[in-house]
Amino acid sequence: MKPPAADAALFFIEALRYNEFMQRIVLGDEALALGALDAGLFACYGYPGTPSTEIMEFLIDSAARDGKSVARWCVNEKTALEGALGVSFAGRRAMVTMKHVGLNVAADPFMNGAMLGINGGLVAAVADDPGMHSSQNEQDSRFYADFALLPCLEPRSQQEAYDMAREAFELSEKFHVPVLIRLVTRLSHARSAIETAPPATLTRPDRVRDTSEWMLLPAFARRNYDALIEKVTALEAWSEAHSANRLDADAGACDPGFAVLTAGLGGNYYEENLAELTAACGGKPPARLHVGAYPLPVASVRKLCEGAKRLLVIEEGQPFIEMRLRGILGSAIRIDGKLDGKLPRTGELDPDKARSALGLPALPRATAPALRLPSRPPQLCKGCPHADSYAALNAALAPYGADEKAVLADIGCYSLGASPPHSAIETIVCMGASVSMARGVAEAGIRAAVAVIGDSTFLHSGITALLDVVSFNAPVTVVILDNSTVAMTGCQETALPGARLRPLILGLGVDEAHIAELEPLPKNLAANTARLAAEIEYRGPSVVIFRRECLESLRRRRKQAPQMSSE
Repeated sequence: MKPPAADAALFFIEALRYNEFMQRIVLGDEALALGALDAGLFACYGYPGTPSTEIMEFLIDSAARDGKSVARWCVNEKTALEGALGVSFAGRRAMVTMKHVGLNVAADPFMNGAMLGINGGLVAAVADDPGMHSSQNEQDSRFYADFALLPCLEPRSQQEAYDMAREAFELSEKFHVPVLIRLVTRLSHARSAIETAPPATLTRPDRVRDTSEWMLLPAFARRNYDALIEKVTALEAWSEAHSANRLDADAGACDPGFAVLTAGLGGNYYEENLAELTAACGGKPPARLHVGAYPLPVASVRKLCEGAKRLLVIEEGQPFIEMRLRGILGSAIRIDGKLDGKLPRTGELDPDKARSALGLPALPRATAPALRLPSRPPQLCKGCPHADSYAALNAALAPYGADEKAVLADIGCYSLGASPPHSAIETIVCMGASVSMARGVAEAGIRAAVAVIGDSTFLHSGITALLDVVSFNAPVTVVILDNSTVAMTGCQETALPGARLRPLILGLGVDEAHIAELEPLPKNLAANTARLAAEIEYRGPSVVIFRRECLESLRRRRKQAPQMSSE
């Protein structure tokens, strides 16, 4: 089957991507996926989340074409990682994908997985989102790898994403630990050509026989933790020798007391300014260390800083390295970076920000008169079923005073209900929080406590929260907006179809009389409002499911139907 192409240029790009004998032009996410496949990946699990989603989508497409691997979306990141642990236990190579906040959900198996005797290679591909393009925070996944005492690889190009994915499985099997690969948005969603290598020839490890390495009972866990601590020294030696940790300590700038440490994409932004910096330094750039593999190569850092009085740290994300250096180098050297304001503490880095920190003058830029354009904040699609659901919710809550009602929402495209014209929701915290927060609100005495959550988010982490509501017999109304897809991340398939939500909710203990399934359409507004109002007033747990398919999902499904029938 030919890859889809809207015009000749796109067809050429797709041809390059699919041709086994040419360079491939791929996203950073896709490069990592290709590297994993060529490393002998058997199974990958994950939960969709920008900017990591394209890793799994590429693998799902590959598995559908060749049937050589398994790639599946799971209900959440924790179950995905636990599934990958099972694959590793059985002696196969496995990967798990997620965005940075998803690692919070998977933290339990991630931290404990460090103490297991990893069998088949296990890689966690985590995409961070500096600048919060589509996220609640800017947390840096390198802290998790450091916390768990696990190795971390941080590619700075699509080629490195491919190469490091291949290396990560070998590293995992060598040290018998999970390996984290950290991507960031700018790399995940940028496209470049890469050179691939022949697929690895693997000898599959036997299934685990010494199960004490996989049972974290206290007696075994203490022994396993001792073994993990012993691996730290070997991992540090591996890091010091890694080609991604490149030290150029003999450059000798015009200011020999100045050195630079870069990490990840920070190295790219530094090098974009390197020619001018070198010219400004009389032809010799500063001594410099680039870090792409962790644990931090402490010996290289110390060598870099011999004789230096000032060190500039350029790293994408939070000041992970910069904070570590203050303990390693002491107070004899001044450390510049994000903590002292030389670089901005929030948002993405870019060449201009690195340029300023390096002391180079700002580049001239073209300016144009500012245009007075109307504000166009993101909003729900025209005809979106959520708009009709919010219309019914607002009408049902209209009789209550401001202090008598609270609407707690969740992560998904329905979070756009916070903006006009709906202005229907008041909180957005993390996956599943809406239901638990509504329980807290009800117990605090607010009469109309409503949680708004999507169907996929409910399956992700709303089920256990609803179980608490039922256990406490809390007067909470959970509104599930079932649009039959994971819409916000590209219309992935949900773990369960909407028709199976009702028996699931019944099984959790919600009274059948207080489970309503409604169709959000303008013609149904009065009836939907009345039913929702009755459930809000009910002094126990109730669930109202508004069910109508996402319009974008419907369009995609109809577009794909002729293609599927012709194959």
